Amino acid sequence: MMDVMFTCPASTPLDPFVHLSREHWESLAQTTPLPLTDDDVAHLRALGDPIDLAEVDAIYRPLSAFIAMHAEVELDLHRRASEFIGVPARPTPFVIAIAGSVAVGKSSAARVLRELLARWPTLPRVDLVTTDGFLYPNEVLANRGIMARKGFPESYDRRSFIRFMRAIKSGEKRVEAPLYDHLAYDILPDEVQVVSCPDILIIEGLNVLQPARIGSSGQMSAVSDYFDLSIYVDADVADIERWYVERFLTLKNTAFHKPESYFQRYASLGEEEARQVARAIWRRVNAPNLLENIEPTRSRATVILRKGSDHRMESVYLRAG
Repeated sequence: MMDVMFTCPASTPLDPFVHLSREHWESLAQTTPLPLTDDDVAHLRALGDPIDLAEVDAIYRPLSAFIAMHAEVELDLHRRASEFIGVPARPTPFVIAIAGSVAVGKSSAARVLRELLARWPTLPRVDLVTTDGFLYPNEVLANRGIMARKGFPESYDRRSFIRFMRAIKSGEKRVEAPLYDHLAYDILPDEVQVVSCPDILIIEGLNVLQPARIGSSGQMSAVSDYFDLSIYVDADVADIERWYVERFLTLKNTAFHKPESYFQRYASLGEEEARQVARAIWRRVNAPNLLENIEPTRSRATVILRKGSDHRMESVYLRAG
């Protein structure tokens, strides 16, 4: 008998979701192809996320089938609607948003899904854009006095992001997104990512599910208006903090040593001192952003992937209606 019930993750009230246990969700993968290998997954996983082929098989294989089903229905509906009104169909991508905290593993989720979906025979062209490219440059953040709030909603060039999404959903053949360099911790001037009419576009970022805000013209708009399906990667705050600290320590011993690294000043810290610095950054910046801005958007997602303390998905929540 199916282990299905209407419930909510954690203790925050949500609209009704169908809760599927890991075991039930994993059972849905049996009729879905898994075209990835261990080497593929090792290449795709983000720093600090121990995702492996078994996790991809159990969680992301059925998720890719669920997304492909939605995308195929949406694309068919778009074609039929165009026929009904007598206007030639202008292909537009099926847009998926992936949201969640720093260090929760959303980058791994986005990369794995991109590879899985790109190998479906009916949906071969998949692009991935991260919202980091729409952060204001460091110079702008510093001039506005919000450098310490990088990653908060106000640190993004929301107008540029909405213009980008509007162009994507208008079916424009060439749309440019700015690029961000995590080592330099800043936007790369004069460098862009070109998006050219993919079948599916994945947008990954912290605050992609933010609701609409009233602009200067009085009109309300939100980036999420342009999403066809959204995923929230969820976990307990204490676990995410631990993962963030572990990732910081790994970076201290690797990337922070590079001369071009913005965080080079942390490379010489001892391990305990580095832990204290990481915890301080988490509690001053990342935890408030998570609790005030990111986590409250969880209930707006189509799918919630709930992780346990070992990074493995414990359960999946699907929006009931």
